[in-house]
Amino acid sequence: MKIMVVGGGGREHTLIWALKKSPKVTEIFALPGNGGIAKDATCVNIGAKDIEGITKFAKENAIDFAVVAPDDPLVLGAVDALHAIGIPCFGPNKAAAIIEGSKAFSKDLMAKYNIPTATYKIFNDAEKALEYSKTQSLPMVIKADGLALGKGVIIAASHEEAEEAIRSMMIDKQFGDSGNEIVIEEFLTGPEVSVLCFTDGKTVRPMVSSMDHKRAGDNDTGLNTGGMGTVAPNPCYTKEIAEVCMETIFLPTIRAMEKEGRPFKGCLYFGLMITPNGPKVIEYNCRFGDPETQVVLPLLDTDLLEIMLAVEEERLADLEISWKDGSACCVILASKGYPQSYEKGFVITVDEDALKEGQEIFHAGTALNENGEVVTSGGRVLGVTAIAPTLEEAIGKAYRATEGIHFENKYMRSDIGQRALRGN
Repeated sequence: MKIMVVGGGGREHTLIWALKKSPKVTEIFALPGNGGIAKDATCVNIGAKDIEGITKFAKENAIDFAVVAPDDPLVLGAVDALHAIGIPCFGPNKAAAIIEGSKAFSKDLMAKYNIPTATYKIFNDAEKALEYSKTQSLPMVIKADGLALGKGVIIAASHEEAEEAIRSMMIDKQFGDSGNEIVIEEFLTGPEVSVLCFTDGKTVRPMVSSMDHKRAGDNDTGLNTGGMGTVAPNPCYTKEIAEVCMETIFLPTIRAMEKEGRPFKGCLYFGLMITPNGPKVIEYNCRFGDPETQVVLPLLDTDLLEIMLAVEEERLADLEISWKDGSACCVILASKGYPQSYEKGFVITVDEDALKEGQEIFHAGTALNENGEVVTSGGRVLGVTAIAPTLEEAIGKAYRATEGIHFENKYMRSDIGQRALRGN
């Protein structure tokens, strides 16, 4: 089968790496791909948001199956456009992708169907939002309604910070139209857990749980990023909690979307907080998380393409999905200065003996220069993943692999997974 994967980051590289293992796959195209993906797939210079270009390429190249990975093309309706020309896809259609595309929609959905989440209020008037924020207890959470590269969430520790966040989103348009409407919600406490689920609109199959590290600096300090590293499984996510989540969150969400006439097929990401009052939803994503994918898929034993086909054909209930024992850790190597300003274009070199069995490098922000060398081209550059029998071993193995990878202005957190080892 000829496969097309839309996107060009670390998540897409991991998906391609996993899909390549399927005996059914004969060729993979990445649109647009990146410098590292170029070794595993044919990269085509078509942007992930160029829906017309994507559909034209798919038709002209007789693509058998498409995987639309990033949030933007999903929210823009890439799956609808591909389905319209008869190409089967993995990913939700535009109507279902709103679950991530609008935080206001997802909060109202949870309220309507009694899915546990933080109390909240939605505003499209900056002055009313500012007035309301002055009356709220601290800290409070302020979210831009639309997509904002994982950075549209501010935890305000003071009323001054809350005012600054509201002004930056609604008046200064830091996130463009995504900040036309905002959500102000209560601050939840407890361990965070990410659970990605395969679903065909009826059946839900959770993947291995994971823990993301969003802050740029050690000990969860600094600005929010797209994610500086992950571990899986998350030790805070016990079997008992998993059962509660299935009954009170996962299945109710899928049923709610069906009742709303927006059946969800693809990967639904649940960002959860295990509060003293039980698990609650912090956010939904309509796709694989990044960098959660970099630790979850290396633990998958079942053929990923077979799962994706079962999702598209709505026969997920008939498929057994198995997972490896053990743990995984992914450490992100970033450009110094990320998530603000940073330089790019630095050549990346990898020592010959840097990678051993159970260690992988997934490329996120890389490109090829005129000499064919892989260079840095983004804030998050590489994801270095290791799997091992225990979490402690996986963490050590991932960090050892980073020592053999070199580029100017290389930056990483030194404490990925430590919170998980402490159990919080």
